[in-house]
Amino acid sequence: MNYLLEVCVDSVESAIIAQRAGASRLELCGNLMIGGTTPTLALFREVQKHVSIPIHILIRPRFGDFLYTDAEFEIIKQEIIQFRQAGANGVVIGILNPDGTLDMLRMRQLMQLTAGMSVTLHRAFDLTQNAFQALEQACQLGINTILTSGQQSSCQKGKKLLADLVQKANGRIHILAAGGVCANVIDDVFDTIGTSFYHMSGKTELDSGMNFRRQGVPMGLDGINEYTIWRADETAIRQAVNTLIGHTS
Repeated sequence: MNYLLEVCVDSVESAIIAQRAGASRLELCGNLMIGGTTPTLALFREVQKHVSIPIHILIRPRFGDFLYTDAEFEIIKQEIIQFRQAGANGVVIGILNPDGTLDMLRMRQLMQLTAGMSVTLHRAFDLTQNAFQALEQACQLGINTILTSGQQSSCQKGKKLLADLVQKANGRIHILAAGGVCANVIDDVFDTIGTSFYHMSGKTELDSGMNFRRQGVPMGLDGINEYTIWRADETAIRQAVNTLIGHTS
């Protein structure tokens, strides 16, 4: 296969849909609505029962920035170990210094724990102050893939930097384009960026099956509807796959 479509999912149902639609691999997380956090081991094991494509685990102990306390760093290390032992194919990681550079000391420690696993540098990369320095550091660490929107809110807006990163990478590391990815976006940016590696969630909103609905009692952030379920959209993923096939065949 000369393309890769990674689909980010946070449920067994979405994982099954993504595989059925033709996804190349999964990024498994929890709480996709807030950008994703580390999934539970139980979720991973249940997904394992239902899919055969590779599963990469997002390791992110909390919502927010990527500057971690000592306690959070210990959690990250233990999570890598537990998912490696459970048979995950890869992990998706990233730690920054306060000045917006990669925390190379801690990243080296994490890489030592990932033996035999594929490693993706997640979108902490998009918050670094110098993308090309971070690219070279990722190569030094032996990271396989950088997940990035080109340091913009979408890969369409970041396509110039993405193209430059692909050129600078020169095959040493995969550039996995992310941010608003769908079939139409792939069509728009494919020739400019020069990568056939894309990442999408392809999520759609489903209405909860609850009949009784207590109003005015939010379980989390105001403005988030507890009666809306996010689920992978099979049609959107299948269209993205077909678009990639069309561009790479």
